[in-house]
Amino acid sequence: MKYQADSGAWLSIVTYLFLSILKVSMGSIMMSKALSADGWNNVTDVLASGAVLIGLKISRKPRDEDHPYGHSRAESVSALIASFIMATIALEVLKDGIETAWVGKAPPPAPLTFWVALGSAGLMLLVSAYNRRLARRTKSRAIEAVSKDNLSDALVSVGAAAGILGAQWGFPWLDPAAAIMVGLIILKTAWGIFREMSHHLTDGFHEKKLDQYRKTMEKMDGVRSVVDLKGRMHGNHIILDAVIEVDAGLNVEESHRITEELEREMSRTHQVEETLIHVEPR
Repeated sequence: MKYQADSGAWLSIVTYLFLSILKVSMGSIMMSKALSADGWNNVTDVLASGAVLIGLKISRKPRDEDHPYGHSRAESVSALIASFIMATIALEVLKDGIETAWVGKAPPPAPLTFWVALGSAGLMLLVSAYNRRLARRTKSRAIEAVSKDNLSDALVSVGAAAGILGAQWGFPWLDPAAAIMVGLIILKTAWGIFREMSHHLTDGFHEKKLDQYRKTMEKMDGVRSVVDLKGRMHGNHIILDAVIEVDAGLNVEESHRITEELEREMSRTHQVEETLIHVEPR
């Protein structure tokens, strides 16, 4: 289970390498700028997947003097880097679309380029689905970012296919229109990943989740109320800091038993990695 997340990153890298070589070469030979651009897009995706793979490797390093909580946040950092690369790709796609619209009609590419673009879109959809399931099983945010990147690349290929088909049917405006639309979709996906990862890296935590945790804690026997509750993400791990009120008549051993039961319940019900509890008698 520990190394399963690697397979998603490696699958993306191998697929991107294959598609980039295929599309760049065929796009150059068969006069399809859209297919060539899509291929160069895949080259940059190799770099993004490589960054994720490095993040996964670093996150498994054991605790040391400089990292008493471990290196789990390396996954979030790698996902953040992937979002920057995706945004760069989006801006390049938008730039190419606008430039194509400005220049005007170009010679139509060979019909085979349409099927190459469409086939690569289908392949990337399969890779995206695989990585999405893998991310859920391994709870890897970095692989989740890769799956979203895979989906964006499938949309890029669909846009390239639509542009090629439009050029062949005498509608050259479909090429830049599709490129601009796909660029905006990729930019939106990149922004979503960036927002989530930056939220985690700055110790942000969603209030709705804290409310769920609070309700679970207050249902436990011996817990009178939850005075304070804070949460943070450390990579894939949830860490909670809680202050609870218990009966002032309880001895130290009884209060300790309540905290242990509370820790086990939070781990079992909400998959919380660590719950740090301070007890206040009331």
